[in-house]
Amino acid sequence: MKRMLLALALGLAATTSATAQTGYPTRSITMVVPFAAGGTTDIVARMMADHMSRTLGQSIVVENVAGAGGTTGATRVAKATPDGYTLLMGNLGTQAASVGLYPKLAYDPRTDFEPIMNSASTPMLVVAKKDLPVKDFREFVAYLKENAAKMNYGSGGVGSTSHLTCLYLDSLLGTKPSHVPFRGSGPALNALLGGQVDYVCDQTVAIVPTVQAKEGKGLVVAVKDRLAVIPDVPTAAEQGLPQFQATGWNAMFAPKGTPKEIVDRLNTAARAALNDPTTRKRFLDLGAELPDEAGQTPAALGELVRSEIEKWVPVIRNAGVTAQ
Repeated sequence: MKRMLLALALGLAATTSATAQTGYPTRSITMVVPFAAGGTTDIVARMMADHMSRTLGQSIVVENVAGAGGTTGATRVAKATPDGYTLLMGNLGTQAASVGLYPKLAYDPRTDFEPIMNSASTPMLVVAKKDLPVKDFREFVAYLKENAAKMNYGSGGVGSTSHLTCLYLDSLLGTKPSHVPFRGSGPALNALLGGQVDYVCDQTVAIVPTVQAKEGKGLVVAVKDRLAVIPDVPTAAEQGLPQFQATGWNAMFAPKGTPKEIVDRLNTAARAALNDPTTRKRFLDLGAELPDEAGQTPAALGELVRSEIEKWVPVIRNAGVTAQ
């Protein structure tokens, strides 16, 4: 009898342990996108959430919480209960540039989040409005240098990836056009299509369809090789500015203190999404670059955040740009 009771007790303990490990999630998950709908981070989040929800067996609801260059939404997640039910799809702007831009930033990207996985890296692309009187990037550079005082560019907000890339281009060219910040790169793209801004520096995932449809002038890609999805758009090196290299990224985070088993479960679901042929094709067709196996770990994302802070904060401070 004692042996039977002991066996039963051990069996119940094992069942309880297994349930504790596999019980998450038991309800829907919120994934905060800290920008308006329609931009790159929003697109990446929705593609990941779609597949991950099927793996996890619970819906992942994407919620757009825009403001302050994405830091409003990021702050909300940093202060959320660390139970795996509130996640962040952050990016270069919210998780690296914010350190240099906001003197009173309410979170530290290096210590206030649990990294889950880098979802997609995205080459940056300069796109001008259709009626800007230039035919290529060389002409654009000359035109910008002559007319910077009366030109403007749109971005997803102060400190967003799109803002940083245009700011970097300004620093290389010694120009100072007007910056028009929006609550996400989606609204900035709409302003470009409507002719309210002269150009944008955006991530391929959001803007490749615009270039393919010839609704905007794709002038240059800020990476070493041309992109298969827009092969007619030359690289910066081909256009005489080889140092103009910029790649954005969008990655998933949870609040600090989220249990490791939950982070691991989310990472497994995220990996499954990137390994799914249909999801991979959707990303690649939009010009995204997907991390390899080594780059899909939480540790790899944590290191990416640290290295990007070291890279971009000096650029921002040298430019004298701050945000409140």
